[in-house]
Amino acid sequence: MTDRRLEIDAISKRYGETVALREMTFDVRAGELFGFVGSNGAGKTTTMRIALGVLAADAGSVRWAGQPVTLETRRLIGYMPEERGLYPKMKVGEQLTYLARLHGLPAATARRSADAWAERLGVAGRRDDEVQKLSLGNQQRVQLAAALVHDPEILVLDEPFSGLDPVAVDVMSEVLREKAAQGVPVVFSSHQLDLVQRLCDRVGIVRAGRMVACGTVDELRAGGSVRLVVDAPQAPPGWADALPGVRRLEHTGTRTELELGDGADDQAVLRAALTTGPVHEFARRRPSLTELFRSVVTEEAAK
Repeated sequence: MTDRRLEIDAISKRYGETVALREMTFDVRAGELFGFVGSNGAGKTTTMRIALGVLAADAGSVRWAGQPVTLETRRLIGYMPEERGLYPKMKVGEQLTYLARLHGLPAATARRSADAWAERLGVAGRRDDEVQKLSLGNQQRVQLAAALVHDPEILVLDEPFSGLDPVAVDVMSEVLREKAAQGVPVVFSSHQLDLVQRLCDRVGIVRAGRMVACGTVDELRAGGSVRLVVDAPQAPPGWADALPGVRRLEHTGTRTELELGDGADDQAVLRAALTTGPVHEFARRRPSLTELFRSVVTEEAAK
C-alpha cells in the first residue's frame, strides 16, 4: 500500500539576513488532523507556501506518498490561505465552479460539487452574490469551499477558523473530521489552541522557523511540568511559597495551583497543606495545550 503521507523534510528558507525556516521537518499522515501552531512570524505560512510551490525552498524537500511534489501532485491539494484568495467581484457559485474546473473537474461535475459545498457550508443562499458583498465569516466559508470543491487528496489550511462564529466553527470542524476519516491528511494552523487540542491527532509547535515540539496532545501535555491543585480552606495564599522547587501559579478562594520543578516532592506539598488544616482536594493536573505552548515558546526564547 502506498504510504500516503505529506512529508516536509528539512526545509530551510532565508530572506536576506532573515532566516524564515531552519530545517523544518514533520509529516502529516493519511487520515490525520495535524495542528501546526506557533506565534506570528514563526514560519507556518512560509512552510505551507513552500508545500504548495508558491515559494521555493533554499534547501530540503517536500514529498507526497514518498515522491517529490510536482505540479500534478499540487493539483491534488486543497489549500486555504490565511489572506483570502478569492476574486471579490466574482459570484460565489461561478467562482467555486471555476476553481473546480481549474483542478480538472468536468463542467457538470464542477457545478454539482460547487452547489454541494455551498449548501454544506451554509452559503447556498449567497451563490449569486459577489464575494465582496459577503460578511467576513461567509467569505471564510466560501474560501473553505474553494479548498474542498475539487475533492482534494491533501488539505493544507492556514488559519481556517479565523473570524468564524461558533456555529461555523462546529461545521468546519465536522468537515475536517470527515475528510480525515476518508484518509485525507489534513494540516492546519491556528491560534485557537483549545480548538487544536480538541480536534487534532498530533500537534507541531513552531518557533523561529523550526519545530520545537511535536507529538500527540497527550504526549505533549505529559511532557509538560507537573502541576498540583490543592483545596485547603484554611491555608493562607503563600502557604507553599517556601517549599523547594515549588512555584505558586494561582490562588483563588480556597484553591491553590502549584507547579513542581525538578526534585520537588509532592508529598512535602501535601504535608505542608495539612499543617494548615483540612485538605479537600489534592490532585495532579496536566497543562493545557495553551499553557504548554506558552511554556515551550518561553523556554526556547530563553536559550
